[in-house]
Amino acid sequence: MAHFLFVTWDGGGNVPPAAALAHELVRRGHTVRFLGHPSQQSALAADGLDAVATRHARRFDSAHDYTPLTMIRVFGDRGTGRDLLDAVAAEPTDLVVVDEFLFGALDAARRAGLRYAVLEHMYDAAYRSGILGGPMGLSLRLRRFAPRQALDAAALRLLLTLPDLDPVPAAQHRQVGPVVRWSPRQDGEPTVVVGLSTFGYPGMADVLGRLVAATEGLDARVLVSTGPTVDPATVPTRPGVEVRSWFPHAEVLPTASVLVTHGGHGSTMAGLAHDVPLLVVPLDAKADHRVVARSIEAAGAGRSVSRKASVAELHGALASLLADGPHRAAAARLGAAVRATDAVRDGATALEELVRDGAAEPGRRAARP
Repeated sequence: MAHFLFVTWDGGGNVPPAAALAHELVRRGHTVRFLGHPSQQSALAADGLDAVATRHARRFDSAHDYTPLTMIRVFGDRGTGRDLLDAVAAEPTDLVVVDEFLFGALDAARRAGLRYAVLEHMYDAAYRSGILGGPMGLSLRLRRFAPRQALDAAALRLLLTLPDLDPVPAAQHRQVGPVVRWSPRQDGEPTVVVGLSTFGYPGMADVLGRLVAATEGLDARVLVSTGPTVDPATVPTRPGVEVRSWFPHAEVLPTASVLVTHGGHGSTMAGLAHDVPLLVVPLDAKADHRVVARSIEAAGAGRSVSRKASVAELHGALASLLADGPHRAAAARLGAAVRATDAVRDGATALEELVRDGAAEPGRRAARP
């Protein structure tokens, strides 16, 4: 039995893949602990995962605290690194698995000589250009972090993306596909599913309102998921439109005709796994949303429009995607590629292999020096 420590943060699509891998490792007989923000403690416990209390990390709640400057501070938080070292010193740890955005934790692990893996849950193309090559990377370097050195020093970079959409040149990656659950397609009436981010992006309520208005006159029922940061009562509705704070993907995607997403990796892959064409409305230029949107358009599996698009523009895009056309075959092709992967199985195996390899090397356990 091995001991794993997952280091995560209170985001949206970053947590489910880590939790799925953790559950698989526990099922195989290993011990897993999570180090995350205090706002995650209850959710992790409810999911049956052991959460380590933090003492030094910045407090952060994704439902309320989003600003670009806040995110730079959270991702470069040296307090998270101190908590990581404390957790490793407190209990045996064979491998630390760090979220790709937590550069404070990665820096601490590298400097301490720990054996660690990096969990990458977004396109590598977006990570290299938008994160490491953008304002985030510059800020980290100015604060005397060495993000690329920390990535290079990892024993493994576990990439949870689809090669068809995110071809990866780096040999140090182990690309196992997206972590996504799917159910077989079902017959049903034409349905537009609208689900933007669970993250608190500014202006999201306005975007949802225009999307609902854009569905007027479409021959389809409309299901709108607002997420935890937007009150469903604030979204205008009409007959044929149902608005809730959350629609489980397993409940609505098997019969969906179109999925409207902000371009988050998790929701995009969930839609494709069900062969659903996508309308991508990127909400944040500094995230991976635009890279995801371009990949979907390039593959012919959907369209992308600006978050500032008019109701008429949104209506035209939705009408075109509800119709028959090559976009449906393209989405089904990508869906078959997603379903052919087993990221949870292969990712857990890759992490186990690291532990076995490390056990054969003296001094490779992740203990605090």
